Amino acid sequence: MALITSPESILEITLAAMQGTEDQRLKTLITSLTKHLHQFVLENQLTELEFERALQFIVGIGQATGKNTNEVVLAADILGVSSLVSTINNLDLDGGSYAALLGPFWRKNAPLCAWGENISRTDLGGQSMEVRGRILDESKMPVADAIVDVWHSSPVGFYENQDERQEDMNLRGRFKTNQEGDFFFTTIRPSGYPVPTNGPCGELLRAQRRHPNRPAHIHFMISKPGYKVLITQVFDSVDENLESDPVFGVSKQLVGEYLTDSVSGICQLNHSFVLQAGEMIFPAPPIP
Repeated sequence: MALITSPESILEITLAAMQGTEDQRLKTLITSLTKHLHQFVLENQLTELEFERALQFIVGIGQATGKNTNEVVLAADILGVSSLVSTINNLDLDGGSYAALLGPFWRKNAPLCAWGENISRTDLGGQSMEVRGRILDESKMPVADAIVDVWHSSPVGFYENQDERQEDMNLRGRFKTNQEGDFFFTTIRPSGYPVPTNGPCGELLRAQRRHPNRPAHIHFMISKPGYKVLITQVFDSVDENLESDPVFGVSKQLVGEYLTDSVSGICQLNHSFVLQAGEMIFPAPPIP
């Protein structure tokens, strides 16, 4: 191993030490990451105090991650990395639906629900809502027996694991599409909400003078063997934060019409989704 002769020489020595990595994909990724990190430090002439603060941030997001929140995922979200990875891996020029962030609040094994069942199991007030949709394949044929996993926040912006008033798995459910690819459930209209700001990510947002408020949305995860799992969201078109989402999750294709029926007063959303053929792989849940 060569000896250090200058700050710039450290990169070459470091990369040489990694040449024995047998996993070629790992070797490629770590080599690229190391090059970019060294370039960042040299370009900005990082001070020791700044380096220490950066390490504190990384340690802090780990320490702030627990049973009810995932600060590591949130950090990737507010830096735009989660949205970038999702967009790169889910571009479909043949008409598939746009993907969106999983977010830090998905839970595995939400209750299996009957057609039209109400997933609002705790009385929280708010506007009643009906959600209908159709699942299609890339040939625009209906996909029967697909599982539509849905979850969203309450009318005051809390997921059930954040709110002691809500029973377990409130505002969450899984629905199976019928032979026409349709699904239907009832709930209450969600509101926008702030991402958690009591940890390092909140400190960073404040330093950047960015607000933490996500626009109102409903999460969807749609799956069936033979298709890629579609993870997406449908946003309320009248929300004032559509163009300033702190996690950069809103694309034009994901804005839906949350319409209030003039007679019943019920909010109604109707949205179709297109699945891509592929392997059904589920993400790891950010929280239990």
